[in-house]
Amino acid sequence: MMLRLRRMLVVCLLATLLLVTSCSSKEPSQFSQAQKDSTARGASAVVKDSATGGTFNKFFPPSGGGYDRVYVQEKKGFAEAKLKKGSTELAVMSISDTLNNPTATAKFKTSQETIKGYPSVQQGATGTALLVNDRYQVKILSRDATFSAKDRQAWLEKFDLAGLARLKAQADSSNINAKKSPTFLPTPKEPEELTAKKQPGWIFAN
Repeated sequence: MMLRLRRMLVVCLLATLLLVTSCSSKEPSQFSQAQKDSTARGASAVVKDSATGGTFNKFFPPSGGGYDRVYVQEKKGFAEAKLKKGSTELAVMSISDTLNNPTATAKFKTSQETIKGYPSVQQGATGTALLVNDRYQVKILSRDATFSAKDRQAWLEKFDLAGLARLKAQADSSNINAKKSPTFLPTPKEPEELTAKKQPGWIFAN
């Protein structure tokens, strides 16, 4: 009888152990998996001094000539727009502040090509990007097979790159002025003895 009870107890313990092990080996939640994927891609936090996405909109090429510029995304340090002709999406255009991803500037250091004087690179078979003043990356990705590398370069030249360069200069100037803001010190009070000496003599007369 005791032997049977012991066997039953062992079986129960093994069943409990298997249940605990199976629960602990469940697949990670979507949230935890997203965190891992983000870390693997080298995602970085948004820098406080990064320009707002809305600031970039005015530097995109305007609609016209049968082409439509359609803004699709805007967040701190990034703005994106689609380039469409009729119902066809030709390309995706974007401006990003590399303060949020400093490693993005590395590929431009060895660049032998320029667009309007700014270093440019080809990114795969469908992407072309340039860097303005070592900070703002302007990129175009083809979404249609007919939109070639020459088309991407032509549309990159349509961006207001000079205006974007001035934006960086203004940001740098603001940071310098903030650092140079004068500090006002309170006026020191005069010692009581000196104050007393300055008072008219009749005040102290009996």
